[in-house]
Amino acid sequence: ELGLDITDDQIKEMEKNVNNVNFEEAAAEEKITRHDVMAHIHVFAKLCPKAAPIIHLGATSCFVGDNTDLIVIKDGLNLLLPKVAAVIQNLANFADKYRSLPTLGFTHLQPAQLTTVGKRATLWLYDFLMDETALRRARNDLRFRGAKGTTGTQASFLQLFNDSANVRNLDRRVAELSGFEKVYPVTGQTYTRKVDLEIVAVLSSLGSSIHKMCTDLRLLANMKEIEEPFETSQIGSSAMPYKRNPMRSERCCALSRHLLALFFQRRQHPFSPMAGTDPGRFSQ
Repeated sequence: ELGLDITDDQIKEMEKNVNNVNFEEAAAEEKITRHDVMAHIHVFAKLCPKAAPIIHLGATSCFVGDNTDLIVIKDGLNLLLPKVAAVIQNLANFADKYRSLPTLGFTHLQPAQLTTVGKRATLWLYDFLMDETALRRARNDLRFRGAKGTTGTQASFLQLFNDSANVRNLDRRVAELSGFEKVYPVTGQTYTRKVDLEIVAVLSSLGSSIHKMCTDLRLLANMKEIEEPFETSQIGSSAMPYKRNPMRSERCCALSRHLLALFFQRRQHPFSPMAGTDPGRFSQ
């Protein structure tokens, strides 16, 4: 599109083989190169001999890895946001349904004063409303690393195009084709890892809301004030099948603790000492 000598035959060759991934051969190649991205590029180049000279033209491994991570993060948030919205809707309906049903409120886990079941549920609901706002903001703030070259100077692309305007156009176009409206204006080999920290922070915040609600449900189940649904064929315990264990809440609490742990792990190692080599980066 921007004037490089890339033929339709080269593109068609890559399109034909885009899903033809030989993981075994790539693993063997990585033992030789000790480089995951280059291993796949070498294997792909064997499938696409015409396109081999242009597959990685002007790029760096972080062009592949970091941009992919940003796509995955954005897709993940797009999957998560409707689910959080569904939780909000269900809680809102529950709160409205039981808005006038009196129940005893607790402070310090001690009987305190009358409230309603609906009012109690709004405490959970408002936390999730805050989470939805934070998740949506994090999703909308995401940008693309784009085509920034090996150290963020775009020198390799300037050498290819010999035209700074086309280098900027390439950056924007690659982002647009990847589903992003904006690129980070400044990067090194990697995009700033503060992005990862922000994403893990909002996920951790969601985890804290889940943990709060589900811990409350477990305590209320112990007091026989609220119970999870119990199916007719459900067995609560292998030895005591009559038990009404709050299994859903227990699993939610376990998952939410994992999200919280990711945040504390990431907070201890927010930045890598070397560009492109980030051992503290979250990969879950």
